[in-house]
Amino acid sequence: MGLNIQIVVDCRHPHQLADWWAETLQWSVEAQDATFIRSMVTQGYASEDQTMIHRGNLVWKDGSAIRPPEEVDAKAPARRILFQTGTEVKSVKNRVHWDVNLAGKDKDQARHELEARGATYLWSASQGPHSWHTMADPEGNEFCIS
Repeated sequence: MGLNIQIVVDCRHPHQLADWWAETLQWSVEAQDATFIRSMVTQGYASEDQTMIHRGNLVWKDGSAIRPPEEVDAKAPARRILFQTGTEVKSVKNRVHWDVNLAGKDKDQARHELEARGATYLWSASQGPHSWHTMADPEGNEFCIS
């Protein structure tokens, strides 16, 4: 049996980037429990400045996660991407990136749709019969679409 994986992305705006990637991957943003968050503040385990309102909901300020829709209710999802606040600004090429399989959708059309939502086109490449576009998300993290 294989192990589950969570990928963690340091970023400046975790909630906005989680929303962007959830839409891009057709995944779901993980719900946060406002009642639990309030109880942690009331009990002194957290402070108000560790929370914020995002899209009308009380959430932890420094993180937001996404997962595939079929795993949204799983207690231990097999696949999860966590976006968390990082202090440094991205300044060099990523050592790790992910490839988005477009499941047959035209990659040029996908490229233009992603650019309209804030992605940046970086370059195109191919190897044998396989070709792809390398893009950057709104915070500059590289990914490929094919």
